[in-house]
Amino acid sequence: MRTRLNVYFPPALAKQVDELAIRRRISRSAIVEAAVASYLSPDGADRMEAAFARRLDRLSRQVQRLERNTGLSTEVLSLFVRFWLAVTPPLPDEDQAAAQVKGRKRYEGFIETLGRRFASGKTLMDEIPEDVWPRSTSPESD
Repeated sequence: MRTRLNVYFPPALAKQVDELAIRRRISRSAIVEAAVASYLSPDGADRMEAAFARRLDRLSRQVQRLERNTGLSTEVLSLFVRFWLAVTPPLPDEDQAAAQVKGRKRYEGFIETLGRRFASGKTLMDEIPEDVWPRSTSPESD
């Protein structure tokens, strides 16, 4: 025995149900029944929960990689600045103007090299051996 229910759909949704019924050659009631059963099915909720858990795990790994890479970038920059400050002697006042011109030219060369490197897809992370700085943060990564 079946119980009759009267439901109201927006016209666009009703049209979609009608078109699906024609394509599949089944009744509109069968389509709505299957949709409601799927919506109420505990299996559907379990599948959704598992999908969310997988997505959250993937996002967690991505955040861990970002955190690791940001830490590496910060260390590289701080080591460079410390080294540069330790080995670069101050210039006399009369050499400042020439040094600034030379510095601008060197900076432009640096920016060109950086642009070519990014365009080629090479990264610093690719140059660091796996045993020195592991790419994955856990055995389950990727």
